[in-house]
Amino acid sequence: MPDVSSTMKALVVLEPNRFEIQDVPTPTPGPNEVLARVRAVSICGTDVHLVRGDYPGFWPVNFPFIPGHEWAGEIVALGPGANLYGWNIGDRVAGTSHDACGVCQKCVEGHYNICENYGVEGLQRQYGHNYQGADATYVVHGIKCIFKLPDALSFEDGALIDPASIALHVANRGRVAPGDTVAITGGGAIGLLSGDAAKVRGAGRVIICERNAARLAKAASLGFETVDTSAADPVAAVRAMTGGLGADVVLECAGVPIAVQWALGMLRRGGRCAAVGIPTQGVEIPMQKIVLDELELVGCRASAGEMLRVMPLVEQGRMRIREVATHRFALSEYGQALATFNDPKSGAIKIVLLP
Repeated sequence: MPDVSSTMKALVVLEPNRFEIQDVPTPTPGPNEVLARVRAVSICGTDVHLVRGDYPGFWPVNFPFIPGHEWAGEIVALGPGANLYGWNIGDRVAGTSHDACGVCQKCVEGHYNICENYGVEGLQRQYGHNYQGADATYVVHGIKCIFKLPDALSFEDGALIDPASIALHVANRGRVAPGDTVAITGGGAIGLLSGDAAKVRGAGRVIICERNAARLAKAASLGFETVDTSAADPVAAVRAMTGGLGADVVLECAGVPIAVQWALGMLRRGGRCAAVGIPTQGVEIPMQKIVLDELELVGCRASAGEMLRVMPLVEQGRMRIREVATHRFALSEYGQALATFNDPKSGAIKIVLLP
């Protein structure tokens, strides 16, 4: 077994907006768990909210806390029983966050991302949200939350498999059909990868609505049509681009109230909006329009089975994760990485940390 130190470096959020790199005890894997050496972990928009304390008492339940849930590395120790499922020391893995109970009705139907025992201690964990995460040298994960990383994909690639799986889940929830016109609000990593996922499902057109110039340029370079929301009314623009009808499907990836309203406004009659962005405040929605135009609004939480399905798409270049990885930092440089992520002028889309 590789030599594993009794302590490790970890990003510890002490309280909202206060964090530091600390030496903490290396965790020990329990039954059906593994200990992995983290080789790459990316910053998610949810991490930024968590560091700011935007979800008090929920994500995390309390401080201090180690965030991080989009990661890849190799297994260095097995907990009891993990070997029975085919796991071995040295296996290269990509991780995801939801370690659900596995026995509630939603879990047995495959919807483990909405486990009915969410937050119940001893039954469910969401790593990097309500349980310690992967912004560290090592991380413990249940075997339901790790997936073998193909040889063709690097550890940095592996750290972006989770967001790629979320993007595929959003397109699946939107039920994008061949030939559909798909509009996407938000041109961050999830928005751009959702564009790829929509194309995978057969979308005829993908329109990215975004205000950040660097993200608009990236969207255009990837072959998507674009709308600059700082220069034009995106609802009017999308309708003009679709002969006045609107988009068949809108994937809402911005997570701010106005973007949700735009998303519903640019749908054609009978259209569907799949929303993955999480606003931190309430949103007023047009119920009359939803009823009279028979619109659908569905939520999308993380992913539910897409991790393995998205990996071949990444290998084939159909989910272009390397195109959204714009910056790399050491874990010790987390403060600089976070400032870069939050700076609209930095051009940051996805930031990868190397512990």
